[in-house]
Formats: sequence, C-alpha cells, structure tokens
Amino acid sequence: MNLFDSDDNSGVGPGFRMRRLEVYNWGTFDGAVWNFELGGHTSLLTGEIGSGKSTLVDAILTLLIPQPKINYNKAADAGSKERSLNSYVRGYYAKRSNESGEEEPVALRDKNKYSVILAVFCDAETNSFVTLAQVFYFTPGSDKPTRFFVVAEKALSIKQDFGGFGNNITDLKKRLKRIPYVELFNDYTSYAVRFKSLFGIEQENALDLFQQTVSMKKVNGITDFVRKNMLGDVDMGEMNDNIQRLLTRFHDLKNIHDAILRDREKMELLEPIAKASDVYDQCLKEEA
Repeated sequence: MNLFDSDDNSGVGPGFRMRRLEVYNWGTFDGAVWNFELGGHTSLLTGEIGSGKSTLVDAILTLLIPQPKINYNKAADAGSKERSLNSYVRGYYAKRSNESGEEEPVALRDKNKYSVILAVFCDAETNSFVTLAQVFYFTPGSDKPTRFFVVAEKALSIKQDFGGFGNNITDLKKRLKRIPYVELFNDYTSYAVRFKSLFGIEQENALDLFQQTVSMKKVNGITDFVRKNMLGDVDMGEMNDNIQRLLTRFHDLKNIHDAILRDREKMELLEPIAKASDVYDQCLKEEA
C-alpha cells in the first residue's frame, strides 16, 4: 500500500528502498515463508494488537542494527525482558507454570529448526538490487542461537535460496557461496561495513537514529529528541557561547539594516527638493 499515492503509481523515491521483506520461523510467523511486498514505496503497516507488527519491525532492525544496541521491547512497548533474539528464533508465544511453579515460555519451535529473515532493497534509478539476510540456528548444547550474515548484490528469496537443504547449515553455506554476487559473514562488523558501502551510509550514527525513529512510540519533546539523536554529544557551554555570538551578530546586522532604512527614508524626503532644484536651474537657463 502506497501511503502517498500520486498519479504516477510506479514512481518511488531515490536511493535504495525496501522492495520486499521475508521471514521464516521468526516469532509467531511459523512454518512458512511470509512475504511482504513493499515495492519500494512508503508503506503503512497496520494490524490488530498481537498480529505481529512489532515482530516485523524487529526483523528489519535485526537486519540493520548490531545486536547489543537493539531494544526489541521498545517497538512493542513491552516489558524489559519479554522479547529477545532467542524468543523470536524459538517462537515464544505464551507462558506456563512448570512443576516447580515457575513460569517458563512456550515455544513454537525446538532447537532443531532454523530461522531466516531477509530484505531486498532496490535503487530504481540505477536498477540495482541488494539483499540482506540472516540465518539463525542452534549448535548442540547451546541455549542461544548462532547466526551468519548474507549480503548479495542481487535479489534473493528464502524459498529459492535458503530452503531445501534439510538442517545441515554447512550445506546451506556452501550452496550460498556458489551463487554469484553473494557474500557470507560470520560477524556483524564485516557485514555492516559491506552493506553500508553498498547503501552509501557514511554517518556512524545513521543506523542508531534509524532505530530510534522506527521503534519509537511517542516523542515527548522534539527538541530533546533532535538534540539527543541527531546532534550527538554537545558541549552546552560551547553551544551557549556560539548562540551568544550569533545573537550579537544578529543585533549588529539588525542595527545596520535599520540604519539603511533610515537613510533610505531621508533620501526619499530629499527627492522633492532635488527635483525642485532641477526645475529651478532649468527656469534660469530659459530666462537667460
């Protein structure tokens, strides 16, 4: 759905924009590939409470933001420990009491399953495609998911490129490496360097700002939000000095402007005298 429909429905904004989002075994999106076609347009995601809106937002955040900086619960306005990467990969959807009377999460999936999140971006002007993907799985004896990262300079899909290999992650990696223009990474840092280069992201805080804006529920004060998330760390003393210098220069410019206006008014008052003088001089010449 294009939020800002125009007469030209085929037109999209400049730069890389998300063309498609796919998730497999992510949160409560279980057992199938869920495909969301955005077409590069500005889109509106709506749904009932608990329908998975924040789950999809968190999939996008996971693709772009380093794990230590992600606050999954912010988008959902949930408790501090309700959502985590592990809860999304396992598909926690409820809680129940165990034999000791303690609550434990109920999962849609066991640790033998794997999960994939994938997004395809397109620059319509250059017809360039970039796919970002992450694959999550559990190694024997581990309670936390392991993952690897994928960057491709072409459009991939979960069904075609990440399925049909059983549960052998090594086989999946080998198959992906054989696909032209596909790169695999074992750490976020290398992965981020690559996709930032492709997207032309130069500012270090660009993705931090993206996370803040995409997952916020409300902004109590736009001034504080901009100062904190866009201006970065600011020396308030230095800022106040700069403001005072600007005010001084503004007052100086205003005084000059006012002086010019006063002189202009004086010149306008003298114009009739100058014209009368010209007429008088002309009369003297005619009499002579």
